[in-house]
Amino acid sequence: MEKQTAAKVVLITGASSGIGKAIAEHLLTKNFRVFGTSRNPAKQSDSKFPLVALDVTKKDTITTAVSKVISEAGKIDILINNAGVGITGPIEETPDEEIKKAFDTNYFGPLNVIKAVLPEMRKNNGGLIINITSIAGYMGLPYRGIYSASKGALELTTEAFRMELRDFNIHMTNVAPGDFATNIAAGRYHAPVLEDSPYKRPYGNTLKLMNQHVDEGESPTIMAEAIYRIIITKQPRGHYKVGDAMQKFSIALKRILPDKMYERLLLKHYKL
Repeated sequence: MEKQTAAKVVLITGASSGIGKAIAEHLLTKNFRVFGTSRNPAKQSDSKFPLVALDVTKKDTITTAVSKVISEAGKIDILINNAGVGITGPIEETPDEEIKKAFDTNYFGPLNVIKAVLPEMRKNNGGLIINITSIAGYMGLPYRGIYSASKGALELTTEAFRMELRDFNIHMTNVAPGDFATNIAAGRYHAPVLEDSPYKRPYGNTLKLMNQHVDEGESPTIMAEAIYRIIITKQPRGHYKVGDAMQKFSIALKRILPDKMYERLLLKHYKL
């Protein structure tokens, strides 16, 4: 009789909606054992997969959630750091506490989840960690500078981690999505458009444009399919980009164009 292989266990943060939920549901169809996380699992009674309580900004909930998954499933083979938050506004007018919240969620949160799963992966002599970043993390975008910085920091940290983990058969990669049709804009922190602000007109116009891009974004199932392809790759690359051709091409342009020329392209794109 052929011996059955135990299903790989996947933990996905921020899986109650949007990209995280799409990834979880897609991996279920590929016979993975999926656990998602949510700050309030009780509100998601219709979930097709178990949701564990976890707030990436609170280390005690990370420890508890990881222990719960290991207790129930015996291991964690794959971690997908998806939980994140959007933030917009003129940097000068964005409150310090909101900047710190964004970094706590988009950078320190994923970092602490990684630290929580690494001992178990090392014990099992292998694992895969996928960090969901953003194409915005490759460039400083006007009125999204803090978001760009938090995602860019995770991109660079992943590069260092990959080299530090190579002796343990643990792989790590970044997946940078472009604009997808999710509810991220609804939950994003928007610095208010102040009547007496010198940024009132350009920021107000850019905010409308950013929301339009999300509304017209692609289906999250495209990201889910891309994540699955990465999971079944034996040696994942350090960086993947998922989005429309122009968004991905913008990263290539940044590498080859002079700084001032690239700035002019961004200014034109955002009608500034």
